[in-house]
Amino acid sequence: MKQISIFFLIFILNFTNVYGVDDLNFIKWKNQFKKKALSNNISEKTINLTMSNVKYLPKVIEYDRYQPEFYEDTKTYISKRTSKQKLNNGINFYLNNKIIIDNVENEFSVEKELLLALMGIETNFGKYVGKMDILSSLATLSFDKRRSEFFTKELILLLQLIDTNKIDYKTLYGSWAGAFGFFQFMPSTITNYAIDHNKDDYIDLKDNEDAYPSAANYLKKMGWKTEEPCFYKIELKNNVPSKILNVSAKKIHSKKKLKSFKKYINNYSNLNFLDENLSAAIITPDRDIIPDAETLNPAYIVFNNYEIILKWNRSLRFALAVCTLKDKIKDEI
Repeated sequence: MKQISIFFLIFILNFTNVYGVDDLNFIKWKNQFKKKALSNNISEKTINLTMSNVKYLPKVIEYDRYQPEFYEDTKTYISKRTSKQKLNNGINFYLNNKIIIDNVENEFSVEKELLLALMGIETNFGKYVGKMDILSSLATLSFDKRRSEFFTKELILLLQLIDTNKIDYKTLYGSWAGAFGFFQFMPSTITNYAIDHNKDDYIDLKDNEDAYPSAANYLKKMGWKTEEPCFYKIELKNNVPSKILNVSAKKIHSKKKLKSFKKYINNYSNLNFLDENLSAAIITPDRDIIPDAETLNPAYIVFNNYEIILKWNRSLRFALAVCTLKDKIKDEI
């Protein structure tokens, strides 16, 4: 009996060394998740097909904890993503795909420059769509405690898309966060906004014929207004109340008519051409990542279109970079 106990102990230790504590807990989680998937009317065939090779990816947790939106100051973040090289890549991509991009702009009333900017920042115009196994990435983030509920819902939606033959599970390689395609759509975005525009009974977000219409459809349904501004950089006076300054992308607060902020902005004359009744807010994006940052610098007045980009990606700096690149592309096309 003693020999059996020792043998069993050695077996357990070796098993733990091979798999690790997280791996063992992940195996338990997979079994629980399969039950949840079944309760969401996903076929057992799809569950077995997709989940059998799903692995716990520690690297995904590292990426989740160290995102550039959390540590790069605004100037650095924007300059990296709106460089001259990025601009040139965007112009070349447009010239090579002009017909389809122009057609999408006309059909959805969403500027081609905005679509190009989003694609450029998300995947460098399709060059870097990601190589992570999306099923394993979403499973890892669902297993993790930080945003488990959100990523569990995304994984369920992804399995439903596979189960209904809307996407091919063998093509699901993308970002560490589970985003997919030229515009990095999450499963919920695919479910609600992606379009099989070329009518081949398959949504291929790594093909311009589906990817561009899907992105434009998303922006249009979110409420993007072609003739309205995104943001302008401003210089704030010292008398501005700190309570009206937005430092987080979670929810933009203290929105008022543009003219209400006139008394706080030194260079307000630069905004005189705008409709003073436009809904606006002030953001100071460096305050949330740099402990000793100047509260008032840099500062931006942002409008409804800016919030539409925030719905795409909840990052103050991401939205600023997209609109900056959009304007640069517009100056060149």
